[in-house]
Amino acid sequence: MRKIGIDHVGIASDFNDGGGLQGWENVGEVRNVTAELIQRGYSEADIAKLWGGNFLRVWDQVQKAAKPLANR
Repeated sequence: MRKIGIDHVGIASDFNDGGGLQGWENVGEVRNVTAELIQRGYSEADIAKLWGGNFLRVWDQVQKAAKPLANR
């Protein structure tokens, strides 16, 4: 996030073969990620961006850009 900024980062997971991260071995430990972000001083708004807000913002922009092209 330091290099590209909070508005360009998202958190995702894939637990098919285990999480591989201490404290986030399975979906039941996902709250640990949020707790760590809070402990590191991230705001509620920034955490919301990381947990899907940024993805939804970009998806909305893609949909808006695609609409005129679909009507051609």
